[in-house]
Amino acid sequence: MRDSIDQRINSVRAATVLTTSYVAGTVLITTWKYNQLIVLVQITLGSLTSVEIKIEFSPDNSTWFQEVIDSPNSLTQFTSSQGDRTFTASGNYRIAIPIADNFIRISAKGTGTVTSSSCTIDAVVARL
Repeated sequence: MRDSIDQRINSVRAATVLTTSYVAGTVLITTWKYNQLIVLVQITLGSLTSVEIKIEFSPDNSTWFQEVIDSPNSLTQFTSSQGDRTFTASGNYRIAIPIADNFIRISAKGTGTVTSSSCTIDAVVARL
């Protein structure tokens, strides 16, 4: 049996039609007690080709650091690049990220024609 998990659910972006430029949702303010971020994304593509999500972190709510995605080049080397997550189908998605940050900002944009598109983003911060 599992002990209860200390968690907080936050609405980052209400269901809204996307734009073709990144629009940041509500900034999450966390504390040292949270070490896990679960991003819940609900996407309706409509006429879009894709939806992109960008996740950034900050110690001071001023200087932002974008999530990095590592791609292995070999057993000992990686190429790191700023991480944009691309979704090409409507659906409900879950992204899990370990955290040790005071502020988190999640942005979304659409690629293509935004007609009939929608994106909702919620975030759960938890202590595991």
